[in-house]
Amino acid sequence: MGVTQADVARLAGVSQRTVSNVINNFPHVSAELAARVNDAVEQLGYSPSQAARSLRSGRSRVLQLVIPELDVPYFAELARGVVKHAEEQGFGVMIRQTLGDPRREQDALEGSAAEYAEGTILSAVGPVERLARQSATRPPLVLIGERSGAGVADHIGIDDVAAASAATTHLIAAGRRRIAFIGADPANSLRMAEMRHRGYRDALRAAGRSVDDALVVQTASYHRADGAAAMESLLRAGRAPDAVFCATDLLALGALRSVRRAGLAVPDDIAVIGFDGLEEGEYSAPALSTVAPDKQGIATMAVDTLLARIEARTQGAAQPQPRDIVIPFSLVVRESSGLAR
Repeated sequence: MGVTQADVARLAGVSQRTVSNVINNFPHVSAELAARVNDAVEQLGYSPSQAARSLRSGRSRVLQLVIPELDVPYFAELARGVVKHAEEQGFGVMIRQTLGDPRREQDALEGSAAEYAEGTILSAVGPVERLARQSATRPPLVLIGERSGAGVADHIGIDDVAAASAATTHLIAAGRRRIAFIGADPANSLRMAEMRHRGYRDALRAAGRSVDDALVVQTASYHRADGAAAMESLLRAGRAPDAVFCATDLLALGALRSVRRAGLAVPDDIAVIGFDGLEEGEYSAPALSTVAPDKQGIATMAVDTLLARIEARTQGAAQPQPRDIVIPFSLVVRESSGLAR
């Protein structure tokens, strides 16, 4: 049987109520009594039940993180950062997978999990205005990823247009002439894809280049297989590109595979750069150049912003207007985007 609060009280020579008051940081407990209780807690290795503390305080101290796909490395790395920082602030994290289904996203904000969690961090797929509308009764919400809900809830993310432009400009500066883009959205509903496509086009125009739509390939999703298929379609089309900017690292890793299967060399024949800063790209062959968002910065700011709104709600304070917070990115140049021959 585990150590109980009664065991702590006996060792400290105090009542169980005093032990409870010390554990829950209630005021009006003398320093001498608090020290005795804390000493007894340490000696016995007592760990108070989080469930019991939640019932007493009326707070779960749990956040909800809602992401599209658990097995996509970008979201896994982001989730790791959210969980780490939330735990440092004394909060647990429930993780919900939506697979990009708007009904799952809505349930995540309105269902039982949302009622238990004190607030939600949501990475939605597609437009989220109808999901993100705040109400006096809904727990606080912070958006990451898609920017379509900016203005109705706090949004944390990077400047996708500027980041995509930086990646394309890097390829232009390396002497590449026929630069393709893999990852345009056929439904034109993903702001992420639209903004990265826009950054690509902006960089070409800024360099005095025309935009060749034959070098822009749509993808149904953003996994390795989609990148491989898109690269194959470019190679079959005749004049192959000498560089490719992919909207995600997974697309880029798939493209690398297809280039090598075609007997071409990266970067000598075709340079490749991705987007997301995945750890996996550092260990690909060749190592993948990428746009790296500050994922830990996004995770930390999302948690801190959500906790600030939770605290304001707990205190009955007025909520400030939603903010669009821009987090830095970096261009990581590795082997896959070396100089043209």
